[in-house]
Amino acid sequence: MKKIVVLTILVIFYLQSFAQTADDALRYSQNFYEGSARSMAMGNAFGALGADFSVASTNPAGLGLYRGFEFSITPELNFRNTESTYYGTHELDNKAVFDLGSIAYVSSQKLFSAKKSDWKYYQFSFGMNRLNNFNTQLNMVGDNPNSSKMDAYLALANGTPYNQIEDDPNGVNAFDLKPAWDLYLLDTIPGTIDQYYSPVPPGGISQREQVNTSGSINEYSFSISGNYNDFLYLGASIGMPHIRYFYQSVFSETDVADTIPTFNSWSYKQNLQTIGWGINLKLGAIVRPLPWLRIGAAFHSPTYYYNMHDTWSSTTSANLPGLDPQQITPPTANFSYVLTTPFKAIGSVGITLLQQGALSFEYEYTNYSSSRFSADQADFSSTNSDISKSYGAGNNFRAGAEWRFGSVSLRGGYALYSSPYKNNLKNGKRQLLSGGIGFSAKGFNLDFAYVHATWNQDYYMYNFWNLKPVNQAYKNNQFVATLKFRF
Repeated sequence: MKKIVVLTILVIFYLQSFAQTADDALRYSQNFYEGSARSMAMGNAFGALGADFSVASTNPAGLGLYRGFEFSITPELNFRNTESTYYGTHELDNKAVFDLGSIAYVSSQKLFSAKKSDWKYYQFSFGMNRLNNFNTQLNMVGDNPNSSKMDAYLALANGTPYNQIEDDPNGVNAFDLKPAWDLYLLDTIPGTIDQYYSPVPPGGISQREQVNTSGSINEYSFSISGNYNDFLYLGASIGMPHIRYFYQSVFSETDVADTIPTFNSWSYKQNLQTIGWGINLKLGAIVRPLPWLRIGAAFHSPTYYYNMHDTWSSTTSANLPGLDPQQITPPTANFSYVLTTPFKAIGSVGITLLQQGALSFEYEYTNYSSSRFSADQADFSSTNSDISKSYGAGNNFRAGAEWRFGSVSLRGGYALYSSPYKNNLKNGKRQLLSGGIGFSAKGFNLDFAYVHATWNQDYYMYNFWNLKPVNQAYKNNQFVATLKFRF
């Protein structure tokens, strides 16, 4: 079977028989933890401090510091700004979304109240924390002097007899080569049956791509924890992350100057919906060797996404001189598969200061190269090899501080998520600065947080040897509020 060229960095020739790539694995393996406004204001470095439901997704032993009942809810506003530079042309775009970062209930009760025991409290909790936010809008424009996306089609088509493209409406060429053939964007070189040319010139055209993504990973956790003599805290969480990812891309090439006699414009539209449920186990411990010091450690098993499902469609349109504008939409494709994401290990330290403040530090290790796809009806060996070659270890750091002035608390934090790529290829390093304020009253807390995140990443519109990447810069501004009711 002819080798299928798989495109990296989000823009892919999705084929009905083989649609997943290394970039999909990374998207669902990275976690940028959200939770309560208090935790987010402190960089989400809360694993050793505890007594906040956000730790159900990092170190569930922190739930062992609760001594009462609590219900919390955390709505938030996200504003994501993007800047794209492609062949010297700069474009700006943005997207805003209102969502829920966390909702939780925690129950804490004394153990053996009628007997003397060093086990003081046990806790049961359940709720949701958001692990990733996919809401982004990108607008990329530039005049490419070197190539067309149709060059990538030609590289894919050359060597394939035209009848295999023309007579196979549901095969591996159904979403790219066949629509291009039917719309006369591809044709055989006279005298050949498997060599092709295109009326779209190899460069000197204006290219535009608009990408709109939405969705999230929300993790639903069921946790138990305990407190041994205010010295040792143990916890475990069963996590059930839910993926909702929606992707739409419209790529177009245009003869803006109207100087190319064989070509006006063509476009390629893609729509993808990915839905999936997973399951994992998190185990954690905190020791308190001194009244002011807490040391925590946690292990997260790999997440097993057992029912991933993609629904994918595309539309190809062409406007060529002498022909009426036309478009072709192949049948919608569906595919189910399994994804296993890497394990994580987290170490944390919490320091309390004069019973009025706290410092917290957290380090997280994961290895993105160990993600794996599988399916009964598909061979993912090539994709899994790409994952191993492209990605490396993630070394993530989080830190936070808090100081209380009576019923008012001021907070600040910083987080650094290292590039997931080997040799820092395509960058992807993410930094977060955060701050917040909290108000406490009897039975009630109101907390606010602001989180500013920045990162840069390269994006390739298609796969061709001399194509320059789109340089992308992201800025995310997040406004978070948490209502906590204690009883």
